[in-house]
Amino acid sequence: MKVEELPTGHGIADVVFLPKRDTSLPAMIVELKWNETADSAIQQIKEKRYPAILEGYVGEMVLVGINYDEKSKKHSCKIEMIEI
Repeated sequence: MKVEELPTGHGIADVVFLPKRDTSLPAMIVELKWNETADSAIQQIKEKRYPAILEGYVGEMVLVGINYDEKSKKHSCKIEMIEI
């Protein structure tokens, strides 16, 4: 299931993907940035404790930070796996 702009109590996660219960796929949190960095997107996910909103979820989680740079017209992306 995909959830856009999920309130976390500490901010809003841009996109969260929740796997079906009968699959081994990980959950995923995606944070989008504009004229910042992919690293700052990952940092925001961690600092604002976005994974905590998925209380009860146990397993791997993919954190994805995506940034679009207006000047260079390029995207950057950082992906991290965590275990919760």
